[in-house]
Amino acid sequence: MKITRLFAVLAIGFAGLASEESAMADTYKSSETPKYTVEKVDGAVELRSYAPRIMAEVTVTGSRSSAINTGFRVLAAYIFGANEGGAKVAMTTPVTQVPGATIAMTTPVTQMARDGNWLVQFMMPGEYTLATLPKPKDGHIRFVTVPGNRQVVVRFSGLAGEGVLAAHEGELRSWARGQALKVTAGPFYYFYDPPWTLPWNRRNEVAFVVQ
Repeated sequence: MKITRLFAVLAIGFAGLASEESAMADTYKSSETPKYTVEKVDGAVELRSYAPRIMAEVTVTGSRSSAINTGFRVLAAYIFGANEGGAKVAMTTPVTQVPGATIAMTTPVTQMARDGNWLVQFMMPGEYTLATLPKPKDGHIRFVTVPGNRQVVVRFSGLAGEGVLAAHEGELRSWARGQALKVTAGPFYYFYDPPWTLPWNRRNEVAFVVQ
């Protein structure tokens, strides 16, 4: 699928979505999100308890910005029909990107990086199981079950450049230490809006898994 056509399809998919987030913790602008409950709120920081979920993921090499775009296209092609049977899978949000982890070269759209490798992940809709998900045509895509966990998350708008992400990572680590919470994984970068969204209307998050 050509990039221009892909983004045209995505634009149609996002058209008509409400400008405000749903009050429910498992939807955002009518798109399904991972289910979670909020245990504590401190300004822009939340301590959340996430339910288990299935992720489709792919590994991409390159800079953070180029890798997230490449991974997004691979996974978006899958949900728009690049799978056995041509089934359409509902789009969810956010796209996840996680740096700093060693990962197999067959994984894509959370984003993780070490030596230029990034993991990018889409959550699969809750109606699916590993057995019922359409098989992707792209062999680099795989599915993983993420167990329930607790995360400290900071939410912000604007452009999520490297400096901004690093500043929020430091903020979260400091907050977790102050709450006697041990960081066990992350950081995770969550991007909830399509790339054409105006910066001040974007929802971005940085998160760590904690105990």
